[in-house]
Amino acid sequence: MSERRLGVFICHCGGNISDYVEVEKVRAAVEHDPNVVVAKTTMFACSDAAQEEMAADIREHNLDGIVVASCSPKLHLQTFMAMAKRAELNPYCYSQANIREQCSWAHRSEKPLATEKAIRIVRSALARTRLSEKLTTIRVETTPKVVVIGAGVAGMVASLTLADMGLEVFLVEREAEVGGWTKKWGKLFPHNRQGSDLVEGLLAKVKANESITLFTEASLVEKSGTVGDFNVTLRVKDKSNITINAGAIIVATGFNPYEPSEGEYGWGAKRVMTLPQYEELLAKGDGPITFNGKPVGTVAYIYCVGSRQGEESEVEKPNTYCSRYCCSAAVHAGIKTNERDPKVNQYHLYRDMRTYGKYELLYEKAARDGSVFIRFNEDAPPQVFTEDEKMVVKVEDALDAGEEMEIPVDLVVLVTGMVPRENSELVNALKIPIGKDGFFNEIHPKLRPVETVINGVFIAGASQGPKTLAESVASSLAAVAKGGALVMKGYVDLDPHVAVVNTDACTWCGKCAEACPYDAIEKVKEGDKEVARIVDALCKGGGPCVPVCPEGAIDIKGYADEQVRSMIESMVKEAV
Repeated sequence: MSERRLGVFICHCGGNISDYVEVEKVRAAVEHDPNVVVAKTTMFACSDAAQEEMAADIREHNLDGIVVASCSPKLHLQTFMAMAKRAELNPYCYSQANIREQCSWAHRSEKPLATEKAIRIVRSALARTRLSEKLTTIRVETTPKVVVIGAGVAGMVASLTLADMGLEVFLVEREAEVGGWTKKWGKLFPHNRQGSDLVEGLLAKVKANESITLFTEASLVEKSGTVGDFNVTLRVKDKSNITINAGAIIVATGFNPYEPSEGEYGWGAKRVMTLPQYEELLAKGDGPITFNGKPVGTVAYIYCVGSRQGEESEVEKPNTYCSRYCCSAAVHAGIKTNERDPKVNQYHLYRDMRTYGKYELLYEKAARDGSVFIRFNEDAPPQVFTEDEKMVVKVEDALDAGEEMEIPVDLVVLVTGMVPRENSELVNALKIPIGKDGFFNEIHPKLRPVETVINGVFIAGASQGPKTLAESVASSLAAVAKGGALVMKGYVDLDPHVAVVNTDACTWCGKCAEACPYDAIEKVKEGDKEVARIVDALCKGGGPCVPVCPEGAIDIKGYADEQVRSMIESMVKEAV
């Protein structure tokens, strides 16, 4: 321990930290700790100038470990690892002490206590760094092939782009036809292109591309192997199985429209339909709109059906999120209705209008064309009644002192949001994490928006949350950029923070394998006994295998038991 040479760099974060933590006091508290050679403060540790100063200190003082006390490692872990690498310091001998999110922002009114907590956090990081070891990334060779799950617009665009990059693509669609919901909804906002034309155009390109193999009525049922070298089993339409070898997987399985519960805003009545159903009705013809052979003279749209539901909602699993696209889609439906028959009276009953960005122009056009927009409060939603074969919608106008209105209508259109598409077989096979909203979960919505915790598996389009068509395509192209770059390079370097087994202590009870959610532990023969072996390319370093081992035979590289104990001891140690 005495030979370690450590540096500590404490960030002001432009006041985000220094306004609530006395950073100079933190520096003074640790500058004489064992093995600390350099202790400095800096205004913005992430700035290029500060990084260069840290790199210079590493070289000048021959540091073999550093601690950067600043913000969350989710934000700048890779930044400082890259800086350490440039300074010829092993990047895994660097630790980040989060004294912003975990300290200054959490204790804004308690500066002395926040400062004391920051000192303990930094000392904890120092304790881990003293026991750190030089690690190297795990290199895995990659196969230049990609499996794309879902042949909607996002999936087909992803496949065509991957093929243009020179990669072989296997496009897998669960349904008999490609295109998802897009081909059923007629003209799409904001460009008024026919959804069916868009789908047919993409499908023609897919069929003409020799690098793309399209499977319809097929589903992914099993995955084995590791990033760069997956073996994927597909169950095809004749119920036989096909195994495909690929380097990456992109999941673009789309969404389902929300299905209202019986009686919800009149659902179940003959003249109550969802927005997707109304879109299909509009797409069927031209001229005056009819329903069940009768002309439609008045339409009422009820917004936020199946979205922004309160926790106290009567629905079993309320969708608390906003589906984002529905306001624009309903407003556009109003424009299309007016184009078909300007005599139709249209009432849009909304909680909040969220036609964001350029879609605001659609809202303005619908209003100029004669659509009437009535805002209701969350606690007073519209009510739908059938009286003497007539449909009536009652609503309190929130912008007119809550005046109650009764609107006789011919059709009620429930503006339904997006919900996750049920696909438990795919989820079980790929082990993609699910967010609290039920959609697939990315690692970080801003920094790693299409990557999952499963290396080599990417998510795109509405499979990860409600999106417009343009947003889905942008998401699919991001997944292509990540997945394509991964397999085209020929190899991928994985984080070395993986489990390691002390085979002398291991007696193979199997508990570690049961605890691992990624199937990264297998039983092997070593000498005259069976022991656990870690498949490094599958291991995520989460550590559920460590506490269940009765022999204490498993550690996580970079987070060994000895390091964690030293961090705890430094945290609880009283200041002298």
